[in-house]
Amino acid sequence: MNNQTSIPPQGHYVPARRHGDLVYVSGMTPRRNGTLLHRGQVELDAPLETYREAVEVATENAIQAASTQLELNEQIISVLSLTVYVNAPSGYTRHSQIADLASRHIEQRIVGGGLPARVAIGVASLPGDASVEISLTAVVKARKGDSQT
Repeated sequence: MNNQTSIPPQGHYVPARRHGDLVYVSGMTPRRNGTLLHRGQVELDAPLETYREAVEVATENAIQAASTQLELNEQIISVLSLTVYVNAPSGYTRHSQIADLASRHIEQRIVGGGLPARVAIGVASLPGDASVEISLTAVVKARKGDSQT
C-alpha cells in the first residue's frame, strides 16, 4: 500500500484506513499545508459561494487521504458515503446546500462514480474552529487494462 500521509492527523488517529476494497476516511477540514483556511461558524445569510473553497479543500483532502491507501495499480472509482459537518449557528437550515458543494466536487474528481449517499449535519463547533469537516467512504478498484483486474 502507498503509506504516504496526505495530511497529518490533528489527534490520535489515522487519516484513512482500508478494509478490502473500501477506504474509510476520517474527518478532514479545509487545511492547506497544515494551515486551516476557513474558521468559524457559517453565517445565516451568507451566499453559499462564500463556503465553496472551504468545502472543496476539505473534500479534496478527504480524497487525497483515501488515495494514500491505494496500491500502484488502483484508483478510487466511487464514493459510497459522504458526511458533511457544518459549523452552524442555531437556526441555520442550508446544510444540504453546503453539502451539495462537496457532492459536486466528488462528481468532478471521480467521473462516472455516481453520487454518494450523504448526510449533512449542523454542529456547534468543529476541531480548530473549522467551518466544515468532510468524511467519506471510497471504493477502490484495479485500473482497467491492468493485468490484475
